[in-house]
Amino acid sequence: MFSDAITHPTDTQVSIRALAEAATIGGYAPSICNTQPWRWRLTADTLELCLASERIMPVTDPEARLATLSCGAALHHAHVALRAQGWDATVTRQPRDGATAVLARIRVGGRAPADPAAVEYLRTIPLRHTDRRPLTGSPVDAADLAAVTAAVQAQGTRLHTLRPDQILDLAAAVDHAQRSEAGDPAWQAELAVWAGGTRPSGSGVPDAAIPNRATQTTVPGRDFGHYGDLPVSAAHDESAVFVTLYGPGDDPIDWLRAGEALSAGWLTATMRGAAVLPYSAPIEVIASRQAIRAMIASVGHPYLLLRLGRTDPAAELAAHAPRLPAEQTIERA
Repeated sequence: MFSDAITHPTDTQVSIRALAEAATIGGYAPSICNTQPWRWRLTADTLELCLASERIMPVTDPEARLATLSCGAALHHAHVALRAQGWDATVTRQPRDGATAVLARIRVGGRAPADPAAVEYLRTIPLRHTDRRPLTGSPVDAADLAAVTAAVQAQGTRLHTLRPDQILDLAAAVDHAQRSEAGDPAWQAELAVWAGGTRPSGSGVPDAAIPNRATQTTVPGRDFGHYGDLPVSAAHDESAVFVTLYGPGDDPIDWLRAGEALSAGWLTATMRGAAVLPYSAPIEVIASRQAIRAMIASVGHPYLLLRLGRTDPAAELAAHAPRLPAEQTIERA
């Protein structure tokens, strides 16, 4: 039996503080080119999640597919934070109450026992990052892959592990996508904003996270148009495992849920010592996206490709991308 302090809702100031902290934790989520395309609206007992239009990449992501997926990851992070800190929190996706700009709403009721799984996720959130270095350790084993798959499926999305004979097809799809985008001056200019010399303060891909040389990989990583400062070895990541995040629909609600699944799967991988590298280029180009869909026998729509594996444990940790200050992403009603 819990005391009244636990079973009854707390005062407004306490719930507002908890929601603000959850929104701040949401800001650690992965996003396309670290654009952090989310905006939170905070009231006494709710967080509303919206797309920040000024942080969408209109050339790369004209439908805001990847921006919405990124927001889904932030939603999962925020929900994890509330559950880990002992709050009864309910998520409503695409609320149908006239709030057309709202992707999701998190409402807190009273206090509840802290969710142990959420506590583990919350501890892992500051450790999660994109790792573009070659994979030089042992492959992820069946148990690790099963755990990541289960975490993704628990969020209503699925994970397909590519067979060895599909890796060359994936490499071709990624290469086609990157060549198509590189030939577009508008795309080059847009990428330069987020991963070049411009980089809005607190966002974008820093040079410390971009390899300082071409990596020896079967599936090429993102071509940022320049080398960065991240030291990489000449090793070939032959131990890499590639997976496709996919689901039955191809609408904003599906992209949002895919982002939640990405967060759950990535945090699970990090907890189990696996490095993760997302590949969005083949999703950004229609022909490449269709090629990826063929790899999963057209049973669903692909949302993102992921590389899983292990880096050298003795190597220096890869840099984490910067984060926007909370006052730029959280609005108080």
